[in-house]
Amino acid sequence: MKSARVGDAWLHVEADLSPAGRNVVYVNSLGSDLRIWDEVAASLKAAGFGALRYDLRGHGLSDLGTPPKLIADHVADLAGVMDAFGVGRSVVCGVSVGGVIALGLAEAHPRRIEKLVLSNTGAKIGTPETWNPRIAAVENGGVAAVAEGVLERWFPAALREAGDPRVALARNMLTRTPAAGYVATCVALRDSDLTQAARGVKVPALCVAGGLDGSTPPTLVRSLAALVPGAEYFEIEGAGHLPCLQTPRELAGRLLAFLK
Repeated sequence: MKSARVGDAWLHVEADLSPAGRNVVYVNSLGSDLRIWDEVAASLKAAGFGALRYDLRGHGLSDLGTPPKLIADHVADLAGVMDAFGVGRSVVCGVSVGGVIALGLAEAHPRRIEKLVLSNTGAKIGTPETWNPRIAAVENGGVAAVAEGVLERWFPAALREAGDPRVALARNMLTRTPAAGYVATCVALRDSDLTQAARGVKVPALCVAGGLDGSTPPTLVRSLAALVPGAEYFEIEGAGHLPCLQTPRELAGRLLAFLK
């Protein structure tokens, strides 16, 4: 079990780095942990790409420490994890809030990024009117209080109704997320806008959407791709909010085409 001390928190890390320095840094979604990238990272490893993954502050096995107030605080964690493991210029691949964090890294530390993969995300996700009721619900009843609504946005109805084990395991992962860590990241998303960061991206970028994503629908991802100079857009038909869990082979195949 690996970790990195960043500020006042120990962050849980998995590092399987390439001796040749060809690495992908993966950044998670709200309410998940580094395991959501298992199959994608394995596919890319077979093609020679190493992986650096970590649990966001207040998620998975990572400490919360000082709760993040803005996406910039998560960006500092990401840079700290890369420094702790000696990972230099890399491909950075983020899903949902992980994509927003990746955009923040591109703005604050552009030399750290070789290519950028922005999966199921936007420069600005949600509004105070959508975030505040969710924050209040989690503060009062834990993440379990919002879990079913979140899962409806994460996975298509057919998958949920079929009793797919990925949905059951995702529910466990989500509901076991500490309420304080979940709320802090909701606040950071509510109070941050990465529109200018998106416009300033200077590396090749791929924006990935899920055709049935209920959290960051294709229209939002297309608008992000329009902001990022020269960005490619790719949509996975039938996928929900987390293609890395639902359609990892298709996602990995598109990533490899982009990286090569």
